[in-house]
Amino acid sequence: MDDGARGSSGRPGLLDRETRSRNPWARRWPNRPSHHQGAAAADRLGATYAALDLGTNNCRLLVARPTADSFRVIDAFSRIIRLGEGVSTSQRLSEAAMNRALAALAICRDKMRLRNVTRARLIATEACRAAENGGEFLVRVQEKVGIDLEVVDRETEATLAATGCTPLMDPKVGNVILFDIGGGSSELVRLARNTVVNGGGPPSPAIRGWASLPVGVVTLAERHGGRDVTPDIFETMVEEVSEHVGLFAEAHAADLDLDDTHLLGTSGTVTTIAGVYLGLPRYDRRRVDGCWMREVEVSHVIERLLGMSYEQRAANPCIGVERADLVLAGCAILEAIRRSFPCARLRVADRGLREGILVQLMREDKAWSGSGAS
Repeated sequence: MDDGARGSSGRPGLLDRETRSRNPWARRWPNRPSHHQGAAAADRLGATYAALDLGTNNCRLLVARPTADSFRVIDAFSRIIRLGEGVSTSQRLSEAAMNRALAALAICRDKMRLRNVTRARLIATEACRAAENGGEFLVRVQEKVGIDLEVVDRETEATLAATGCTPLMDPKVGNVILFDIGGGSSELVRLARNTVVNGGGPPSPAIRGWASLPVGVVTLAERHGGRDVTPDIFETMVEEVSEHVGLFAEAHAADLDLDDTHLLGTSGTVTTIAGVYLGLPRYDRRRVDGCWMREVEVSHVIERLLGMSYEQRAANPCIGVERADLVLAGCAILEAIRRSFPCARLRVADRGLREGILVQLMREDKAWSGSGAS
């Protein structure tokens, strides 16, 4: 997770020099709407926002514009790049992984140019935090692609994920355990009931505690194997993760009523599980995002996936070749969370960090309020 609204550099992600010279907003956005102009002015002036998340496994981009109380996505991109492949053993980003990331980032840059993005935050997470040559890679990104990536710390990563997911909290419960299973790390956040923002827009997260686990689907699969996972290997992975989850669970056990709590998951793992549970012939975000699953239904899907061969997982339209060797590592992380927090219900979020970035940027610009309240 990162270290706050702007990370250690204190700078938002910037577009390349050509875009900055063509669009003065991209230099310091001097002409962006004032705090009292609100969404109408943002629309009139053509404010367009971008959020990029370069993770250990994926490169994702969202481009959006404010609406009356939220935002409308006008462009998106997602590609599995496995930037963190091998980092857990070599401590370095490989040449092949960096080249895959550079190609994906170039596509994101072009999409931002095409959509005339005026305000952006472009972040990198665990792979760039952990790799010895992470800083060298960031310089290379700037030189080759023309964008500046901001490496965020784990706390900011958790906060952004919570900000993006709070609209899916059940307002009738007092607590939510949010988890974000990443490629190189996984985040846990305890949330209380949403905080209504006087200035409008999506609710703000009421964070009661958070933790970052030093395990993700890529690192766990590299240690234990992802293609051929026996029940014994799976249980070994669950036990490893449980040691980390247990510390967070112990810290909140005294005042957490599990009957008044539900799980909220954001990651490729839980969206895959939801797609398999729903029996989708191909992945459909509209059906997955916000999907509720009971405890027994989650267990059934995990057991089903554990009983599949690598080839069968690869052939499933909601898994595919790119996730077939990672999904069971993700299931092991989820299982460890479920054992520590045995809630009756899980809600699936196909949203998270990027949406959180967009909400924060638009809130800073008072895009949803004519009064300037927040």
